[in-house]
Amino acid sequence: MQLEPVTEADRAVVAAQLGRPPRALRAVAARCPSGHVAVVQTNPRLEDGTPFPTLYYLTCPRLTSLCSTLEAEGVMKEMTERLAEDAELAAAYEKAHQSYLAQRDEIESLGTQVSAGGMPGRVKCLHVHLAHALASGPGVNPFGDETLRLISEQWPSGDCASDNR
Repeated sequence: MQLEPVTEADRAVVAAQLGRPPRALRAVAARCPSGHVAVVQTNPRLEDGTPFPTLYYLTCPRLTSLCSTLEAEGVMKEMTERLAEDAELAAAYEKAHQSYLAQRDEIESLGTQVSAGGMPGRVKCLHVHLAHALASGPGVNPFGDETLRLISEQWPSGDCASDNR
């Protein structure tokens, strides 16, 4: 994983992507091939000390939209059902959960085993899983990897600046 320092230009892009100033921004964790910020890493606590367990936050509007479409199609329910049927998948998902916690705890422990996206018992947010996969690389989060495969038809070049919207 190659984290990059956040520049003022990145901060402005993320604010425009989110429609609000970013909170607890720590680093740029992944970029679209066009160079814009796609995923940020956040601090485990907001500026006021409130716990913020989402370590990787998907900011790219195109990717966010594609994940939302998959969620509306019921993909998360099907993924969660597969966890109960596939011990190997459940073990890989547990490993993703542990990886997420370890990465967050390296920055600051929140004293909890709660990670994000429903891990490890269910799939609750594809945005979190895709952000984790893009930040950490393939093979770390099975549902992030699967989400990336599922959206690849709508995001053929992987470059939001050149894809048709």
